[in-house]
Amino acid sequence: MTTESARTAAGTGETPAKSREVRIAAHPDGPLTPAHFELVTTEVTPPADGEVLVRNDYLQITAVMQDLMKPEPDLPMPAYQVGARLWGGAVGTVVASKSPDLAPGDLVESMDGFGEYSTAPADQFHKLDKDVFPSPVHYLTQGPTAYHGMVDVAEVGEGDTVFVSGAAGGVGSLAGQIAKARGAKRVIGAAGSRAKVDYLVNELGYDAAFDYHDGPVLDRLRELAPDGIDVFFDTVGGEQFEAAVQVAAQGARFALCGALSGQVGDVQGAFPRLDVMTAIVRQIVIRPFATYHTPEQITAWNTHFAQWLGEGKFVLPHTLVEGGVDAAPQALIDLLAGTYRGNVVVKLS
Repeated sequence: MTTESARTAAGTGETPAKSREVRIAAHPDGPLTPAHFELVTTEVTPPADGEVLVRNDYLQITAVMQDLMKPEPDLPMPAYQVGARLWGGAVGTVVASKSPDLAPGDLVESMDGFGEYSTAPADQFHKLDKDVFPSPVHYLTQGPTAYHGMVDVAEVGEGDTVFVSGAAGGVGSLAGQIAKARGAKRVIGAAGSRAKVDYLVNELGYDAAFDYHDGPVLDRLRELAPDGIDVFFDTVGGEQFEAAVQVAAQGARFALCGALSGQVGDVQGAFPRLDVMTAIVRQIVIRPFATYHTPEQITAWNTHFAQWLGEGKFVLPHTLVEGGVDAAPQALIDLLAGTYRGNVVVKLS
């Protein structure tokens, strides 16, 4: 179906005939490649009573999707199955409805984004306010993760010195801004290139940043946080976690969100050494947390995000990938390779 015919369908309630979707061809036993995915054309099912047909317009791509492709990911969310369509956060437009709860033209969010169209009961879609954000893309961020981890887990507040690992990624690029909006005194970020370091400081408002390739992380942290760090928001693990322990202030709070150094690199990065005596003496609070969020956490993020955008305290760091559903597998591969900055969204229609 062409873009123009899809628009016509959205406006008239006409049901499209075909839809393309992404499925898993095989579980990966190494780095992801295009061979792990397959693109399939399917028949579109018209909605039955209580159902709606939605055209998915934007799909969110996140690093956790690689873990969900493993046979046993050990995560608090359903794994992807070989031969089945992947799931992922998406924003779309209702095309046809047989439910009193949603009407054609409504903007909705769901977790069924790896396809051009979705037919399902109306309660599987959450209606969105078109006027809250500048664009639908603003609904597809890793903000709930960043907000929950920085606010609820790390309890960041006035006067804190904060260190964020993976600071240019989808979560880190928001976590640092949240810390600043909550009154942190100094926010420091680590990233993987000079360009990303400049991006953190010049565009996202980080007070300081460094490339973790440029010598020992511990040396850089001692230089940039001579009085220690009060909050560590970690998406990387490995050396950066170990260094954060050494520069922790009394009662420092560690929010552990991920271990990318072990997910996409040397597996040892997922198993950093903990200096237990230092942790005891400085009374470090270490709190890992999962990233499968409640409606209350999502609402809290959207409310504060809209407020901070309106106050000029926040920007949306993101990359919009063109190319439709065909571009989704490569977008995930490129995200894991560190190609992008901020949140990654594929434009499907």
